[in-house]
Order: sequence, then C-alpha cells, then structure tokens
Amino acid sequence: MGLMNSFEIGKAAINVHGKRIEIAAGNMANIETPNYVRKIPLIYATDDVSFSSIMGSMRGSVFAAGSIPYTAGGVAMRGVVEDPTLGQRIYKPGHPDADENGYIRVANVNPLVEIADATLARRAYEANTAILTITKAMGQRALEIGGNR
Repeated sequence: MGLMNSFEIGKAAINVHGKRIEIAAGNMANIETPNYVRKIPLIYATDDVSFSSIMGSMRGSVFAAGSIPYTAGGVAMRGVVEDPTLGQRIYKPGHPDADENGYIRVANVNPLVEIADATLARRAYEANTAILTITKAMGQRALEIGGNR
C-alpha cells in the first residue's frame, strides 16, 4: 500500500465519521420535535477484509510469491435510513402536529444512544486524523532520506 492509498482511505474515513457526527447532532437537535424520526447512517467496509477473505487470497499468492496480498480497505456511507421504532404517542388535542384523534408522536431519539454514537464517531475521526498525520510524517521522512543520497 502506498502513501497515497493511505491518504485516500483516511480522507474517506474522516468524511464518513464527520457525517456520523452531523447525523447524531441532528437527531439530538430534534429530540423535542414531535413526529421526528431518528436518522441512522449506513456505513460499510469498501473491501472484504475478513479473515476468511484474506486467507483465501493468500492461498494463491503468499505461498506462491511470498508476499501478503494488498487489500484496499476503507469505509464508505451508503446513505441514511429512518429508525423504524415508533416514538411514544401523547394526547395533546389542539397541538398543531396532532392527528385527527388529538395525539402527537414523540421523537424516537434516545439521547444516550446518540451521545454514544457521536463519541464513537469522534474517536474514529480522531484516529483517522492521527493516521493521516503519521502518514504525512512518513512521507516527509522518506523525502529527507532520499534527498540525502
């Protein structure tokens, strides 16, 4: 894997985890909004980096050529879906958002879940920022070593 691949993977991860933080913040901002439905980001690995996948690819290349096969890795976002869990119904006749029977549905947002998700996303964001910083330092050091020849 080259330095540019590391930058691309890190950049994609920062974008995905930044969106996760935005979605969690949006959910928290709408916690008191009647009929609001919680949003959930759909995140997936861009390459199959499971143990069985790597072992399967090694079968043909490592034992023949002596090197571990390259896997691109990374994450991406497929989109956002709405949480199918229904919020509690409360009787509030006359409320602008009430249905014909006078009920509103409370937002189905659990603040503890949102805080936990935002915390995990923030840590992943910070980890990928650190990876980009380390990759940059490695590239700079390689240029210094190459320039001294």
